[in-house]
Amino acid sequence: MATDKTFSVAGISNLNGSYKVRFANDMMRIKVLAKSGHTDIRLADLEGGFDKLTAASKLLTMDEFSDAIAQATITEYIIENTKATAKAPAKAVKATAPKAKAVKAPVAVTEDEDAPF
Repeated sequence: MATDKTFSVAGISNLNGSYKVRFANDMMRIKVLAKSGHTDIRLADLEGGFDKLTAASKLLTMDEFSDAIAQATITEYIIENTKATAKAPAKAVKATAPKAKAVKAPVAVTEDEDAPF
């Protein structure tokens, strides 16, 4: 979530048995989701522009999303994306240890040095 995009509409939808959190800037997104085969489409106008994590947090408090499926979907989204943003700086600053050089083992000499390969 390295962008500064804001969204005024958010909600959830079901596609092939998998619920996901959806974000948009217009309620017309319902038509696009329905045309793509989504079911149980529930979008809410947030009355302002919010980043994805803030918008998802607002959804948790709304009555339309108080059922168990909606709460679990939104909570899972927040947890996954909070971990992703917390880990992002660690990856950028990650230091790597220098690799050790391989040491060649001594070769044993046999008495048949004159033998062809």
